[in-house]
Amino acid sequence: MNSQAFELARQARDPRFDGRFYIGVKTTGIYCRPVCRVRLPKPENVMFFASAAAAGMAGFRPCLRCRPESAPGTPAWSGTSATVTRGLKLIAAGELDQAGVVALSDRLGVTSRHLRRLFVAHLGVTPVAIAQTRRLQAAATLLAQTTLSVTQVAQMAGYGSVRRLNAHVQKVYGRTPSSLRRGSEKSPARGFTLRLGYRPPFDFAGVLNFLSVRGIPGVEWVSPSSYGRSILVDGQPGSFTVSNDAENHVLVCHIELADPAGLMRVRARIKALFDLDADPLEINQCLTKDPLLAAFVAENPGQRVPGGWDPFEIAVRAIVGQQISVKGATTVMGRIAQQYGRLVNQTQFFPSPAELEILDPIDLPMPRGRAAAIQMLAAKVASGEIDFDRFSDSQSLIDTLVRIKGIGGWTARYVSMRAINDPDAFLHDDLVLVRIARQQLGLADGQALLECSRNWQPWRAYAGMHLWRQASKM
Repeated sequence: MNSQAFELARQARDPRFDGRFYIGVKTTGIYCRPVCRVRLPKPENVMFFASAAAAGMAGFRPCLRCRPESAPGTPAWSGTSATVTRGLKLIAAGELDQAGVVALSDRLGVTSRHLRRLFVAHLGVTPVAIAQTRRLQAAATLLAQTTLSVTQVAQMAGYGSVRRLNAHVQKVYGRTPSSLRRGSEKSPARGFTLRLGYRPPFDFAGVLNFLSVRGIPGVEWVSPSSYGRSILVDGQPGSFTVSNDAENHVLVCHIELADPAGLMRVRARIKALFDLDADPLEINQCLTKDPLLAAFVAENPGQRVPGGWDPFEIAVRAIVGQQISVKGATTVMGRIAQQYGRLVNQTQFFPSPAELEILDPIDLPMPRGRAAAIQMLAAKVASGEIDFDRFSDSQSLIDTLVRIKGIGGWTARYVSMRAINDPDAFLHDDLVLVRIARQQLGLADGQALLECSRNWQPWRAYAGMHLWRQASKM
């Protein structure tokens, strides 16, 4: 986007652009979201930034009214380096809180100098600047939306000490951390309630429907207006429930944990599960260039690609779902959870890799080879040989998975789509997609669908969801 487009979005306070850019106001030294309700400054008094980190590096302070830390996350822009995208996810998970850029670059398979060069080229700021902004935003979120002590906030946001948090907040805001929570809405006495922003349009009902038919009995529960599930965080049981506040473009998440230290990790996983960082405007502009898809996109411009709570759980689901119906796979997943997972206070928890690597393939209601593939996957994840966070790109994950006997290309691409949120994963050999492509797009087979899908890059996962949606109407 150019400056003129930014200015039009600013004037309209268009929520579709929330988090896509930030506005620095020269006369106040403050930066805001495009949706900020303050009186609009004159065009000559504003500057535009691609990220909150860039605005902060330029010396602007976050606005205490629109709260930039509440904006939807940075979308995976077309053309952004895969290494940068993966690096952003690792930084969001706190990778730079304990280790340095060298350790991060090692995980991504590049030198620290090259990683810094990539970040500056694509985002305009360094990995360290991104990490510093993430810590500040995490602290501001916790201060504004919870009653956690400042000491707890400092630890959970990655500062390590109250002194460091105080110094950073004082430098950026010119005030103390405790002053940031004045007038803020707090979580209830039991558990935590966090509000997660998204860019409209957002097909929340469609995500609920997708998760409902795949929900693991006893582990997940879905109503017409909410989704919930049991979770294990650092081995401790917990749960969360998510509903939609469509008027304010936020999901309301009630989270219950034995230890609040895992709260921000749960928050990050919920964002991935509901695909909250997606940019519908960018995605739809790409997909509607192809007349074959334009009508489908117009029917549902808020399409999302649901992720998963746990990559391992999604991978097991993908293996179970080979060559059987969605309903049948859901039944089998329920049996696996009941047979191998924990039951705490009448709540079922899905088994960990360590709990599944000891299974006997003969005990699962599926072909022996498929059950053996689950056991082998569990063993590799339990030993650390497979770490879903360490893959620098989706192809390396796919290549690793298909080396396990019993896991094919369809299964690996499904895992890539939902477990690591690859926006370009495409299941061209999916029987349902091939049928829709033949009936409604006039394409002969899966190979023809794959060739056609090149027009939809880098958002083929969304195209696939649109095609699946058509199948549900037939």
